[in-house]
Amino acid sequence: MKTSWKTRISGVLAVCALALAAGCPPAQPPIPPGGGANSTETTVEDGGDPAQPPADVDNADIDDLSPPQGASDESSASKPTEPSEPAPPAETTDPPATTDAPPASETSTNENEAAMSVVKSEFGETPAGEKVDRYTCTNKNGAVLKMITYGAAVQSLEVPDKNGANANVQLAFDTLEGYLNHTAHFGCTVGRFGNRIAKGSFTLDGQTFDKLPINNGENHLHGGPEGFDHKVWQAEPVETDSAVGVKFTYTSQDGEAGYPGTLNCTVVYTLTNDNELAIDYKATTDKPTVLNLTNHCYWNLGGAGAGQILAHELTLNCDQYLEPGPGLIPTGKLLPVKGTEMDFTAAKPIGQDIEKAKENPDAKGYDHCYVVNGAAGELRLAARVKDPASGRVMEIHTTQPGIQFYTGNFLDGSETNGSHKQHDAFCLETQHYPDAPNQPDFPSTVLRPGEEFHEVTVHKFSVE
Repeated sequence: MKTSWKTRISGVLAVCALALAAGCPPAQPPIPPGGGANSTETTVEDGGDPAQPPADVDNADIDDLSPPQGASDESSASKPTEPSEPAPPAETTDPPATTDAPPASETSTNENEAAMSVVKSEFGETPAGEKVDRYTCTNKNGAVLKMITYGAAVQSLEVPDKNGANANVQLAFDTLEGYLNHTAHFGCTVGRFGNRIAKGSFTLDGQTFDKLPINNGENHLHGGPEGFDHKVWQAEPVETDSAVGVKFTYTSQDGEAGYPGTLNCTVVYTLTNDNELAIDYKATTDKPTVLNLTNHCYWNLGGAGAGQILAHELTLNCDQYLEPGPGLIPTGKLLPVKGTEMDFTAAKPIGQDIEKAKENPDAKGYDHCYVVNGAAGELRLAARVKDPASGRVMEIHTTQPGIQFYTGNFLDGSETNGSHKQHDAFCLETQHYPDAPNQPDFPSTVLRPGEEFHEVTVHKFSVE
């Protein structure tokens, strides 16, 4: 029996709304000497109900996975379900003896459940002396999400395969040094503007802003070489009876990277007991500006380091894509995918038509922005990926208008790319369209004082 689209997503919306509307519990105080070096552990009390298994998903097509026609606005990101009050962190009088999560048998009535927890530890220090922390979140199923404050980045996500064996499915660096020197944006929050802005210039309300750093040919990419992925974000844990995660905040000052306005950003990452990774973005500004926040996870459902992803089977809920021009700047035309190498409306291996996609010398594979079917602002299916070997399945639902499909074309085996090679991973970046500030027919990326940028993306993991 299938779980309805509304039921499957409403819980994650409640978590996102709870983190931002109700506030997050404060971080726990540091452990005294003798209680575990440089870490703080907070364990969420067991709510009594075992985690539900992933909903059954048919193996074929978009119609089976999309929300029904006329789905209620209650399941839209713009009108999240009213959350309940968060469960407070468990209080302890004595420091734990170890930073590891306690055995499930000691904290749960179900021997198959892990102990839900958020553990904070030191990850390193930047050359400027800024301390970087790592947060390790574990849900009741034993799935593990690790995030760092440098770049508000997902460092790893461990989920089970069809045999129940956990593996990390996201490319990452083991040390802070890798993130300091990276060129691939592994797992990072990207901004101010994800994707490209032509020639690092745009005009807003009659004023031209042409000082954006050029870092991709003659264009500006992912906020430049000192974008949000190279900033240390503030962080605090998010804990409810159904999810654990981290709330990241960062203030981008007026003029940073050539953008106008002081921008206050909040990104909440939560790992639910349904093995969903939810990302909730919010931002406000004191001057008109442009904004396009996304996450740059590199996925390999066979496990990071498992080799190429060309056998992964991809389905995109997208009938159109943006025609790329020189430097992958959109021409402004929306082209139909039907009958072309760009068509993933029915599941097919990523590698099936990739050689045809490589005929674009700027792309070297898939590096295209697709138009997600349905109304932007409503949480709807964007993509589904299956690794036949491991049985892992990832579905992506989003409120964003577009999704950038990238097949790791420029992973070259170098240390700055984590020694990963071409097509060792893929990205599905939910976002607004590239170069939107210069393309008036595209959905607007302008944010004005008194408005709030708010987008939600949910990654649902299961097995077949």
